[in-house]
Amino acid sequence: MSFLVKNLPLFFTIFFLLFNSSIAIYNIKNYGAKSNGKIDSSTAFMSAWDAACASTSPSTIYIPQGSYLLKNAYFQGQKCKSKSITLRIDGTILAPSDYNVNRNEENWIKFERVNGISIYGGTLDGQATSLWACKTSSNNCPQGTMGVTFSNSSNINIIGLTSQNSQMFHILVDNCENVKLQGVKISAPGNSPNTDGIHVQYSSRVTIMNSRIGTGDDCISIGPGTSNLWIENIECGPGHGISIGSLGWELQEPGVQNVTVKTVTFKGTQNGLRVKTWARSSYGFVKNILFQHIVMMNVQNPIIIDQNYCPNNENCPHQGSGVKISDIKYRDIRGTSATEVAVKFDCSKKYPCSGISLEDVNLSYKNQPAEASCANAGGRAFGFQKPNSCLWFN
Repeated sequence: MSFLVKNLPLFFTIFFLLFNSSIAIYNIKNYGAKSNGKIDSSTAFMSAWDAACASTSPSTIYIPQGSYLLKNAYFQGQKCKSKSITLRIDGTILAPSDYNVNRNEENWIKFERVNGISIYGGTLDGQATSLWACKTSSNNCPQGTMGVTFSNSSNINIIGLTSQNSQMFHILVDNCENVKLQGVKISAPGNSPNTDGIHVQYSSRVTIMNSRIGTGDDCISIGPGTSNLWIENIECGPGHGISIGSLGWELQEPGVQNVTVKTVTFKGTQNGLRVKTWARSSYGFVKNILFQHIVMMNVQNPIIIDQNYCPNNENCPHQGSGVKISDIKYRDIRGTSATEVAVKFDCSKKYPCSGISLEDVNLSYKNQPAEASCANAGGRAFGFQKPNSCLWFN
């Protein structure tokens, strides 16, 4: 029994490849890919994609064990005949270790206008150590590329993917609908800049479950135009926590609504549950948010709403945030804070937060009750409260 469990990926692959006779299979090695991690296999990847895309039946692109160097790849789906394309990855896909190779690119791997894409297993390695070192010591560095981007796509299923050491965001979901990420593992050093784990924006019906994320930035960041997002059973750390925002940079910006975050453990992160908006005019909003069953382990800012975000006082001095925040529920939040103020609601003077609900909050600091700080924040508190609520009733 233990042998079977240990080798489930192998058994799954054998079953998948041998017993799905109705599925067209395209092995990248048959298109010239080399598994030594040294020879660029971009052409092989694109050729396999073109073949799978042209198939009239469900198709699978197979990446066997080994390491495959991929300069970059843009997978276009608008002309695909196949309505179901699967990438089964048993190997590791490597980005160039020289950051200048993709200096002028925004994305390393991008799926554009694809309907019905599944990715199973495998590792994506951005090899970004040299870029991070450059950013630390010099200003003459490229911004870096996103790890894997899904843009203007729908019906996406990602299971068991590992992404590590991306130059920028590891996974970007942009203008997509019906996306499921399960069993994802994302890792980068805690001091690696702008390496968000998963960023979602302008997208609806996205689910992120049963995943471990540790980076130098947000584990999960939620951008404008996001709705019906479900996040559950996540381990986050190191990193900056789970953030809604930053929002409100644009005046005409769609809001964020209907977001559920539950059963999450934060370990040593800069923030836990954060909402962040620029201190400038905007018609954006945040509403109908639920944070539930959350464990904080030595988190610097366990619960925080920051509506006065303005790094270096540039582009927003003396302005208040126009983003309207309402109907945010915090239920069963417990653990330890690394700072004395464990709950901080710093809301907009122009549009105070309303409808905040705190229910059964138990946060301590050095074995003592933590503190709460409120500005322009209204709502109600129920059940156990440590620290005592500072919300004004509304």
